[in-house]
Amino acid sequence: MVELKFLGMDFGCALGSLSNGQFPEKDCLLPLISKLLGYAIVAASTTVKLPQILKILQHKSVRGLSVVAFELELIGYTIALSYCLHKGLPFSAFGEYLFLLIQAIILVAIIYYFSQPLGMKTWMKGLLYCAVAPTVLAGQINPVLFEALYASQHAIFLCARIPQIWKNFKGKSTGELSFLTFFMNFAGSMVRVFTSLQEKAPMSVALGSVIGVLMNGTILSQIIIYQKPTPPKGKKKD
Repeated sequence: MVELKFLGMDFGCALGSLSNGQFPEKDCLLPLISKLLGYAIVAASTTVKLPQILKILQHKSVRGLSVVAFELELIGYTIALSYCLHKGLPFSAFGEYLFLLIQAIILVAIIYYFSQPLGMKTWMKGLLYCAVAPTVLAGQINPVLFEALYASQHAIFLCARIPQIWKNFKGKSTGELSFLTFFMNFAGSMVRVFTSLQEKAPMSVALGSVIGVLMNGTILSQIIIYQKPTPPKGKKKD
């Protein structure tokens, strides 16, 4: 069998079977599909929050957005990325966290900008994050503390979504939340559950993806339920 590997993906097994007129076996096909889906998620993650960023900039408003939710999401991405780097997982299994973290930083900065004036508490939170995040990302903390920090990451992501879900429910509106961003988050979490299991990532990583499916799915359904129909152009009110 000819070896044909690229970015950790072995195409030789699948292509060899197909060239012989046979369908690739499960043990050959699933790892390849997992890798392809993993890299697809990483590629899609480079723009997943762009619709939300553009919507805020277009309307110059953060109406309906929970600032705490986006701050906690930023912390969650920081912990998740640092943990995956520390565990030495393949890039296809966690690469999206890098791009999501960069976009989350931009998104929080934009939310702060359109939430002027900022109080001293907000400035302190920003400075504290800038001081602590590099140390966590570098893995320069006690291993036991690192594990405890990652264990809390699921609770952080859960708490990041609950304030937004409650705000949507209470106001019967999703404000400036982007349907496309949350749809991509939901789809990415669904795929990541499969890739995490296939890549034999720690169960805690797969659990995080399951939580992502539930939380993003809930907000996505709220956006659909609470969206206001656009009145036809040229139609006059009585």
